[in-house]
Amino acid sequence: MLIFLSVESIINKIFSRKIDEDVHREFLKFGKGVFENKYLINGKKQKERWNIKTGAEFANFLVKKCLEKTSEKIEVSGIIIATFNIRDKAEFSIEKIKQFMGVKKAVLNTETTPEKILSLMKEYPKAFYALSFSTKNFQLKIKARAPKGAKPAPGREKEISPDFCSLKTNDSEIIKDLFFDAPNFKEANIKHILTISEIAIPEKISDPVQIREQSKRKGKITRIAVIDGKENRSEAEFFA
Repeated sequence: MLIFLSVESIINKIFSRKIDEDVHREFLKFGKGVFENKYLINGKKQKERWNIKTGAEFANFLVKKCLEKTSEKIEVSGIIIATFNIRDKAEFSIEKIKQFMGVKKAVLNTETTPEKILSLMKEYPKAFYALSFSTKNFQLKIKARAPKGAKPAPGREKEISPDFCSLKTNDSEIIKDLFFDAPNFKEANIKHILTISEIAIPEKISDPVQIREQSKRKGKITRIAVIDGKENRSEAEFFA
């Protein structure tokens, strides 16, 4: 069985000062500028579980986090968006593949094991896994479409609600990750402002693809959390 140790969300890693390859890969799609209303999270504590909703940025994290704690076969539906031939690489059934401008979208509606999906995610972490499934401890629903592109805000962005990913769970570990600054809440609404102030271009490299892959972003994340009606702001800098 594949084991993913200490799977953490990007935001948690930044505020914990654990800047790694996952953080670097996450920010490659961002240019310089201020990006508002990113990494949205809404949480409500119910009697025996939590009801969590997030933006698309948390899709891969939620899929991986839920699967790593699941041992039985699951019925999974949704899409995987990638640039590689997904049908040749996946160890599970692909219903069909749609292709546009070199991007492939694989449609899933199959039964498989968590290990087979986790294996693909480990080998191809840049792909987007918008997958939905239910287990004993998790009910995860993710919209089967591509997320919106990363563009800086031209002005004051209107407030939006997280609705791309929906998770119902009794697993406290996910709660401690997403709501690391206030895990004991009744209702929480969190948003982040991403500020990219500088892009460091690698020297002595001429290949445009390698330049993009190895460039690093310098900036900060501003976390605005409203926990049970009380607002708290915090910031964390990064260079990744």
